[in-house]
Amino acid sequence: MVASRLTRRTALGALAGALLARNAFATPDQARDWIAAMAKGTPKDGKVSLKAPEIAENGNAVPLTVSVESEMSEKSYVKALYVAADGNPNPGVAVYEFTPLAGKAEVALRVRLQQTQKLVAVAEMNDGTLYTASREVKVTIGGCGG
Repeated sequence: MVASRLTRRTALGALAGALLARNAFATPDQARDWIAAMAKGTPKDGKVSLKAPEIAENGNAVPLTVSVESEMSEKSYVKALYVAADGNPNPGVAVYEFTPLAGKAEVALRVRLQQTQKLVAVAEMNDGTLYTASREVKVTIGGCGG
């Protein structure tokens, strides 16, 4: 029987692998794939307003407001809102669902950004139409380590 021995080299290799896996960033393709898995179809520009600072001095709590132009009636309303970040370990930031009774399709939140990256918001209307907006936010310090 061969005994397995933990050496300093194998221990450091395992630690480096764990750290690299923990700090992996999503890519723009992964963010698009996440949105595509949530909302079927091709989003068009318009109706969605995404407000975030151009420069975030602290990536730990970046303010973000997303609103969608919609009458919010039984006839036409925002069914869901998806927010993604293409530079965080997980590209999916938030999912919100609405009903016509919501009155207004708007959310305000704070997101944690690890590095300079693009935020993308996609609104899914009750008829399946998708609208999108995006904004790049430059993170200058902090965040989750970027």
